[in-house]
Amino acid sequence: MTASVRLKDSMLVFEFKTYGKPKQFAAIDDAIRTVQFVRNKCIRYWMDNPKIGKYDLSKQSAILAKEFPFADELNSTARQAATERAWAAISRFYDNCKSKIAGKKGFPQFQKDNRSVEYKVSGWKLAEDRKSIVFTDKKGIGKLKMKGTRDLNFYQPDQIKRVRLVKRADGYYAQFCISVERNEVIEPTHRTIGLDVGLESFYTDSLGIKVENPRFYRTGERKMKRSQRLVSRKVKGSSNRRKARVKLGRVHLKISRQRKDFAIKLARCVMTSNDVVVYEDLRIKNMVKNHCLAKSISDAGWYLFRVWLEYFGRVFKRVTIAVNPAYTSQECSSCGVMVKKSLSTRTHVCQCGCRLDRDHNAGINILNSGLGTVGHTGTSVLDTGNASGDPTSILVGANLLE
Repeated sequence: MTASVRLKDSMLVFEFKTYGKPKQFAAIDDAIRTVQFVRNKCIRYWMDNPKIGKYDLSKQSAILAKEFPFADELNSTARQAATERAWAAISRFYDNCKSKIAGKKGFPQFQKDNRSVEYKVSGWKLAEDRKSIVFTDKKGIGKLKMKGTRDLNFYQPDQIKRVRLVKRADGYYAQFCISVERNEVIEPTHRTIGLDVGLESFYTDSLGIKVENPRFYRTGERKMKRSQRLVSRKVKGSSNRRKARVKLGRVHLKISRQRKDFAIKLARCVMTSNDVVVYEDLRIKNMVKNHCLAKSISDAGWYLFRVWLEYFGRVFKRVTIAVNPAYTSQECSSCGVMVKKSLSTRTHVCQCGCRLDRDHNAGINILNSGLGTVGHTGTSVLDTGNASGDPTSILVGANLLE
């Protein structure tokens, strides 16, 4: 079992598979339920007292511990992390209201499917060989063995800021949030590129090169439907239904891991091969409202690809620019004339004599649009997040529950 890596601006997150006894995993489940209880209690307290602030909410951690013995069994920093989760939902709601975004503002909801518990600087202790971890609170989790390819010996204990236990369909994992600045120096390529994402091919760049769309969801859909039928046939509440749900969850987990692995490897390749990468500032949430294309759009994973493009742009000191996607497929890249075409028309033919693949033409327009803004302040996501000057809404690994 290999350890996976999640990345944040100045944080590495190493993930290891954990091994223990059934009673230890039952204790982890109890800790996860306690975290959910504390978070939901904080949300209720805020609903009853809407004028409270972050520090007023954090006091609920100690109050709940005195009132409920099972909450007192959980480490104090884990309870504090649960209150932080509640405040994150509340502050996100306030920010959406202030920015007056269209549609629902994301009013904080009670959680019923929490799958992780997070410890800060106390409540856990690593073994000398860094191959096992002991949780010292009163939940009784105890010592868990860890397996993975990453070596924690390269980092000092004070660099580990948080430890999470995450429950997934194929077992339990320990995540270590390590404070480290990641900067890699590579030689300039003196190349610029524009990317037009699509459904037939994952993207077509401004040079006409296409990358095949892997369609992981479509590939695993047959097995997924079979697993779903097995779940439906079992009696609700029975152990057989629980086992069938676990098998279904593993199918979904495999697809999500395949999509993430593809996005990371492709994004890294693109960023190391080019100095400037321009892409469309797509609003996926609005695009999936088209029920005919919603499944294919979600399966493509464009948003995840953009997340890692922007991250590797910061790591390798490359420039990434998001541009307005309007009319990039209709405008002629040669003369600028609008050539209207439906989605079924895959070839761009203009009166000026320009004849290109539709996506190739769009890739050139995207690149030209991005290069036209490079000289202005606030076009690089290295500083502001995207070409429009809006702060980027993407922080990789900022909240593993999201």
